Amino acid sequence: MNLDLFFQIFSKLDDQRQSSKVIYPLFDILFVSLCSVIAGADGWKDIEEYAEGHLDWFQKNGFLKDGVPVDDTIARTIASIEPEQFNQCFVEWMQAVNRLSKGEIIAIDGKTLRGSYDRNDRRSTLHMINAFACKNKMVLGQLSTDAKSNEITAIPELIQLLDIKGALVSIDAMGCQKKIAQAIVNKQADYLLAVKGNQELLQSEIQKQFSEFRGNPEKENLLIEKNRSRLEARACKVLPAKEIAKQFPDWPKLKTIGVSMGYRQEKGKEPSLEYRYYISSAELTEEKFSEAVRAHWAVENSLHWVLDLSMNEDRSQIYKDNGAENWGILRQTSLNMLRKEKTKISIPTKRKRAWMKTDYLEKVLKAGLTVAD
Repeated sequence: MNLDLFFQIFSKLDDQRQSSKVIYPLFDILFVSLCSVIAGADGWKDIEEYAEGHLDWFQKNGFLKDGVPVDDTIARTIASIEPEQFNQCFVEWMQAVNRLSKGEIIAIDGKTLRGSYDRNDRRSTLHMINAFACKNKMVLGQLSTDAKSNEITAIPELIQLLDIKGALVSIDAMGCQKKIAQAIVNKQADYLLAVKGNQELLQSEIQKQFSEFRGNPEKENLLIEKNRSRLEARACKVLPAKEIAKQFPDWPKLKTIGVSMGYRQEKGKEPSLEYRYYISSAELTEEKFSEAVRAHWAVENSLHWVLDLSMNEDRSQIYKDNGAENWGILRQTSLNMLRKEKTKISIPTKRKRAWMKTDYLEKVLKAGLTVAD
């Protein structure tokens, strides 16, 4: 393992502890915590137990020379880290080990950490905004808000942190704001924004542009999928945005408008038909538009579902101080590393294997620590 760059980036974290009382170096506790979360740790006690069980391996690699800290020490240390600084290190790390190709789709979407509320104030549940590279399924960065409604202010802050030059950034209707579009363009990237009722006039004009598409049941690019209990049909259409751009000149570099049609008929349920509308600063083909729309909605399965089912995010009871947010960064770092290790087994199985075998943990770390060309 070559930890030099990893140490160089994460050693920038300020240690909030009183130096006269420090026994265990901050980087030791951080690295041990990361290894433990990779291996399935869901709480502070799990980290202590993992370190105890693999103390020889940690000490052989230069960590925990004074033994294993108790879970309370681990909790206080990790929860004392400033989340903004920790996330900046995470973003810097991901930029070092991940390279975006031109036109790559980055989905920005939010997820609530349901167990993160302060037990004395249940309204304080954290809502995380994630930037997700859809092709390689890597989280590039995240920021927290204390409510879903605050995504509008958090998204530009997250965009500012990221290196997204040349990418296509997709955001749902909550993020359909001129300031967000401008923030993306300022980073030399393109936006694809869903348009709904919060942009009522814009939505109405786009609907008019696609009236012929809506009235045509024989969609030329209709895709139908069937199984025993469900039938789904999808189609899309894109048009140049010249007329819309003239009517709404405040939207930066607006070039394309699009519509995505989705029909779903499931056994025992009423059929549903939905049209979703979009604006983009990129000149999109229907193929690229369809790919981006589907990639964004796949985030639910590719990220949120994995965080809940494979990484136990919703069941986490960590909430004190900065614990929930910092554990979220550890969780995302771990998931990215587990995904970079290409053994064809599930994430839960990889975590179990890393708990049992340090040689497999080393494989995960080596994959995660490999710097992109």
